[in-house]
Amino acid sequence: EGRKCRREIANNTITPLKDNKTFIVAPYFDDRESKVTRVIGIVHHEDVKELYCWFCCQPHGKVYVSKSKIDVHSDRFGFPYGAADIVCLEPPNCDPTHVSIHWSPHGNIDQLPRFEIKNRKVDTFSVDFTVCISAMFGNYNNVLQFIQSMEMYKILGVQKVVIYKNSCSQLMEKVLKFYMEEGTVEIIPWPINSYLKVSTKWHFTQDGTHIGYYGQITALNDCVYRNMLRSKFVVLNDADEIILPLKHPDWKTMMKSLQEQNPGTGVFLFENHIFPETVSTHTFNISSWNVVPGVNILQHIHREPDRKDVFNPKKMIIDPRKVVQTSVHSVLRAYGNSVSVPVDVALIYHCRVPLQGNLPQESLIRDTTLWRYNSSLIMNVNKVLYQTVL
Repeated sequence: EGRKCRREIANNTITPLKDNKTFIVAPYFDDRESKVTRVIGIVHHEDVKELYCWFCCQPHGKVYVSKSKIDVHSDRFGFPYGAADIVCLEPPNCDPTHVSIHWSPHGNIDQLPRFEIKNRKVDTFSVDFTVCISAMFGNYNNVLQFIQSMEMYKILGVQKVVIYKNSCSQLMEKVLKFYMEEGTVEIIPWPINSYLKVSTKWHFTQDGTHIGYYGQITALNDCVYRNMLRSKFVVLNDADEIILPLKHPDWKTMMKSLQEQNPGTGVFLFENHIFPETVSTHTFNISSWNVVPGVNILQHIHREPDRKDVFNPKKMIIDPRKVVQTSVHSVLRAYGNSVSVPVDVALIYHCRVPLQGNLPQESLIRDTTLWRYNSSLIMNVNKVLYQTVL
């Protein structure tokens, strides 16, 4: 039996199983309800019927097989493949460190990859805020806006930014390398298009693709579990989005106040507001920045008005220990409440192409909240640019 516990350990972020309808990202220990191994993965929502966890119990090397519950997340948006939790009860009196996944309870597991079960050891929180950026793709090259977002996150109190990277430009690679060496950024390789046909859209249109938006939902869920024991809060947003506090200087004081007002809440939702990159002001036209590809957010301080009949999507700051499954704009399963944060407390500054492109400029709302941070932001961005791009 013992030799069965000595197989190859899978080290890739995405590991296809032999059936090619199941892709394993990572197993996590979760004892919030009962002792289970929760494997974050991607499955075909109809074709994958049964999966088994093969646990290795040390030191005697006994193999224990447990039938999984395959929980495909409800937010699949019509695509045939979706994020899934493959949940297995762990064997009694054994704290397995590794698991293999197989579609049968019988057979030889020598050929199966082994996965390390993460979150087995309880860490004390090493950081207060971790931002998860799911799926950087399309040879991403919005360098200036990315650096500005990173520096804003740091000003607001972020210590860690986890990026699921599919592809980016060479210049962007240089910037990422700088932030990794600084200790701010952690890169998770995300080569999902090596395995599945991906859509750049979030909703399934009959274009023959397998999964939406580069498997963003799977990445977000992995990020929640990956940071569950090491970060007090996890922030789920995109690189062109910044949660701007209006009543507090930074996120720490804002979250302290929000938690005091909403005891037992694990999910705080912030409203998205579009600041169109097509409307700019001449203030903060910094000439050295003009050679850097990307948007200068300091020049975009006009936001689109709310449309009464259109849902305004939200992004989140969560307590990861209270979340079981997350989608992009809300959580699907959590312990405790979700609260929408009023726009006079904070809003998401989202600088991108307009959604209401035909509006005249006088219909936009001038909002210079970002400028409160301008001097430290400019100084910090210059520091990074001179070490990377300029």
